[in-house]
Amino acid sequence: MSKTHGKFVWYDVMTSNPKTAESFYRSVIGWDAKDSGMTDRSYTILSMGPTMVGGLMPIPEDAARAGVGPAWMGYVAVDDVDIYAKRVKAAGGAVHRGPEDIPGVGRFAVAGDPHGAGFMLFKGMGDQAPMPAPAGTPGHIGWRELHAGEREGAFAFYSGLFGWTKGEAVDMGPMGVYQTFAIHGTQSGGMMTKTPQTPGPFWLYYFNVEAVDRAAARAKDGGGEVLNGPMQVPGGSWIVQCRDPQGAMFAMMGPKR
Repeated sequence: MSKTHGKFVWYDVMTSNPKTAESFYRSVIGWDAKDSGMTDRSYTILSMGPTMVGGLMPIPEDAARAGVGPAWMGYVAVDDVDIYAKRVKAAGGAVHRGPEDIPGVGRFAVAGDPHGAGFMLFKGMGDQAPMPAPAGTPGHIGWRELHAGEREGAFAFYSGLFGWTKGEAVDMGPMGVYQTFAIHGTQSGGMMTKTPQTPGPFWLYYFNVEAVDRAAARAKDGGGEVLNGPMQVPGGSWIVQCRDPQGAMFAMMGPKR
């Protein structure tokens, strides 16, 4: 298995208004944005300094027709997209699109877990994965959180495919158990059974910021909405969960309010 297999290697947001979304995230997170130069699709690259962090694109027409709304998606690296697309289906998940090539970039498939949370399978053209930034670096992704249809079943699905391992399980009282997970030995995210009010299972990505109060204020000023927080989590970080002006959910985390 390659060193990147099972790791989240990219993130992008599908949006109903790319220009507005671009200016929102520039201001809230501090990303730079530039056109990817791909001739066959509209795709904007989001960077922090010299490092590319993610992308932004209009919701594809077929997805919009199927009722897909604005959302962030995470790309999980696999050694062979075609083989893993079959494994996703065999494990009770779905493949909504692909596998197909992005010329000069790699091969991908749009997948869903057995309860419907979406993610991408991805294999880049080269073997070189970008070096991860030191933990907590502003503008990079600090945590990945699955609001699952059912936590234990979801964990079995992802660990079976990608080899993720269980970390600490935190009892959150009425909210149930929060199961952290490690990828290649590094604490990378958590899973919980979604609340009854949450319309459907989804992945939530936490972007590192220097201070969450200021970041939350920038999100509100830009037309976004703060849904939860700021609150302190075990380990001392502060988090805030938000929705961008088009409706895509995201979260921010930082060492201080």
